[in-house]
Amino acid sequence: MSKVNIKPLADRVLVEPAAAEEKTASGLFIPDTAKEKPQKGTVIAVGGGKKDEPLTVKVGDTVLYGKYAGTELSVEGQDFLIMRESDIFAIL
Repeated sequence: MSKVNIKPLADRVLVEPAAAEEKTASGLFIPDTAKEKPQKGTVIAVGGGKKDEPLTVKVGDTVLYGKYAGTELSVEGQDFLIMRESDIFAIL
């Protein structure tokens, strides 16, 4: 896991997206232009939650999120997403 000095606020979560698939299950390589944005990642940091709603995800969880969820940011050449916990669909 990455060491990042970012602490999300309230119900926000910092996620490191999984790498895009390089080839299909049948072994065909996917060109860069056809690769889809991953919808799965690892939680790197979590906020403190809201007053009446504690967060259910924790650091290290692998999560599924929406295709256009979160805001992309790059820290020291590494890509991350910061999103609300409500944008997360499931914990794997």
